Amino acid sequence: QVQLVESGGGLVQAGGSLRLSCAASGRTFSRYAMGWFRQAPGKEREFVAAITWSGDSTYYADSVKGRFTISRDNAKNTAYLQMNSLKPEDTAVYYCAADLTRRPWPVVASTSFDAWGQGTQVTVSS
Repeated sequence: QVQLVESGGGLVQAGGSLRLSCAASGRTFSRYAMGWFRQAPGKEREFVAAITWSGDSTYYADSVKGRFTISRDNAKNTAYLQMNSLKPEDTAVYYCAADLTRRPWPVVASTSFDAWGQGTQVTVSS
């Protein structure tokens, strides 16, 4: 199995930036795709971004395209989500997830990810 731990959440004003990190342990990090999801109060968990095991391809939800950037450092077993131009509607708990089965790309469904972190809160004030 793999263990995922997110960090970097917090409170930021609209227009600001945050960088989330997801530290992985337990299995070879460089062998699986990673994704970020978010869940706002009273809403379904939604896809945010994903990156292939090698980092050569990324995929984004339309709502964050051009503002968020997903990346990874396989040497550090860590994935990142750089969030710029944040909006109040970005407020949510953000989760990182791992596709341990190497499903066809792009991997966007939450059911396609096998391991999840505990989440980190991001709050954007207006």
